Order: sequence, then C-alpha cells, then structure tokens
Amino acid sequence: MPASGNAAELLYFYSDACGYCERWNEEVGVIYDKTEESSVLKLRPVDIHAKIPSDIEHIKGVIYTPTFVAIDASREIGRIVGYGGDMFFWQHIEILISDMKKSKSNIITPCPDGDNTNNRLSC
Repeated sequence: MPASGNAAELLYFYSDACGYCERWNEEVGVIYDKTEESSVLKLRPVDIHAKIPSDIEHIKGVIYTPTFVAIDASREIGRIVGYGGDMFFWQHIEILISDMKKSKSNIITPCPDGDNTNNRLSC
C-alpha cells in the first residue's frame, strides 16, 4: 500500500529468490517494526519483480537485493546495498537517520513576513 509522500520511509527492495533477503528477514525483519529506528523510517517492502508503485517510480538504480532506500518527502536520503549482517545494517541505518536529520535542518523555509533576504535559515 502506498504511503504518504511526506512520510519518511525505508524502502526494502527484495526478491523471494534472494538468500541475503531471507537472512535479513530472519535477523532484522522480524524485529524492525519494534525498534526506535522504525519510528523514524517506517519499513516498506517492495518486491523487485512486481510493478513498482507509482509514488516511488522515481527511485532508480535498484539492481541488487536487498537494497534499502531511505526517502523523506519522496526524496532519496541514501541507500544500503546488500546485507552484510545485522551489525552492518544497524550501523548504516544510524547513518541514514543522521543524514535525514541533517537534511531537514538545512531546509530554508520562508519567513512569515515574506522577507527571506539572502536565503537566511531563520527569520
């Protein structure tokens, strides 16, 4: 089911024929929804052999499984290609979450009075 284009998600591109996907499912997939990380990046499985949902068609270059793509407001933040064990995965998720938080803090928002001279970060 497609999610809102504004929610941060972790797209999990998988294949039923992928041994590394099976390993990820057994080691991480069974607990992911219970973690703090899942409250920041909601997991969204995507079968690489099925029709890609229209709201994520813009995600290109997914060839290998598993591939994890972090998106926020439909914008790609980063990705993890492959699965080298649970420690590898959790370390990279921390980096993706950190990158997402940094990108949000660098967003320039318009000032209420309309004066955003020199693209300042605050009004």
